[in-house]
Amino acid sequence: MDIYGKQYSVKQVRQRIGNMDQIAGIRMAQLDDGLERPARAAFFHTGSGLELTVLPDRCLDIAAACFQGKAMGWRCVTGDVAPQYFEAEGLRWLRSYFGGLVTTCGLMNVGGPMPDSAVSGNGLHGRIGNTPARDLKVTQEWQGNDYVLSITGTMRDAVLFGENLSLTRTVSTKLGEKRFWIRDVLVNEGFRPTKYMLLYHCNIGFPALDEGSRMISPSRFVAPRDEEARDGAKHWNRMDPPKHGYAEKVYFHDMAPARDGSVTVALVNDGFSKGEGFGVYVKFNKKELPRFTEWKMMGEQDYVVGLEPCTCGVEGRHTDEALGLLHTLKPGQSKTVHLEFGPITTPAELRTVEAARRGVKTQLVDSYKEFVQKPR
Repeated sequence: MDIYGKQYSVKQVRQRIGNMDQIAGIRMAQLDDGLERPARAAFFHTGSGLELTVLPDRCLDIAAACFQGKAMGWRCVTGDVAPQYFEAEGLRWLRSYFGGLVTTCGLMNVGGPMPDSAVSGNGLHGRIGNTPARDLKVTQEWQGNDYVLSITGTMRDAVLFGENLSLTRTVSTKLGEKRFWIRDVLVNEGFRPTKYMLLYHCNIGFPALDEGSRMISPSRFVAPRDEEARDGAKHWNRMDPPKHGYAEKVYFHDMAPARDGSVTVALVNDGFSKGEGFGVYVKFNKKELPRFTEWKMMGEQDYVVGLEPCTCGVEGRHTDEALGLLHTLKPGQSKTVHLEFGPITTPAELRTVEAARRGVKTQLVDSYKEFVQKPR
């Protein structure tokens, strides 16, 4: 295995280390300051320069991530917020939105709130991202030639007389790895068919995001959400410096997958000729997450690009339901989702990401209704 640029066998690593957390591990802790108290945290480090902060009390989402000191995700002004401060109604979800590299949205709603959100829980982006995990399992062990680091837990989106969905998540990586993975298993544990929505809010900020940064994706079609997005739609993949009073722009994409169904999307700050290039990518499978939304927010402090693979749109449950676009789980049925994340730090890594979109022509269209297919 590659550690600090040199190859070692398992025996050679063990000969040099008394406790493995010297070079890689997971440390469990409780956050204890302000609104973050008393949320639990799992701090990963892999020995490659990859560091993650996973919040078990917030759907095992990725509150922060960096590689060799460079932030991979964007952090909102709220900071980390414990789940007991969650306000479900209307747009109040934003009060506890820490941003982070990954925030999970759903399972009953994604996007704008519904009029009855105080009762149904269908406020902005749903409840799952503010749900604590139970049955936690932390793994730090040799599995063959890999020293595996992972945390697993289960969240539940359930209500008396209504839905009963569980989401079991595993966040994992390995000694020496620059990448990490999320594996989610969504199960309908009730006795009636249940329609659901699921979106991964993957938030990329500075330094991958800066003036001149570009989004690289195999986008066949791109559709603006509204008039704000139409203004500047030709530059959907080019990023601006922070602007005062900027209004967010949202674009819906149809991606051309590779033969195995995978799609790789990245945000890259080109500067490799000067040794300053840096980017972040997310890889997913279109068979599992057939839709994709880009959130382009170039505001001061609110300076972020959301790369959002999903099963749904972001205009609220009522919109997708009216169009017949909601996915359904039958009683006992499960759905598994895989995502991979990593930094882009070399020209060779950038070429690999660019190759994934080679030959794909992007067409701007007026509405996502021109390319979104109803679930089968």
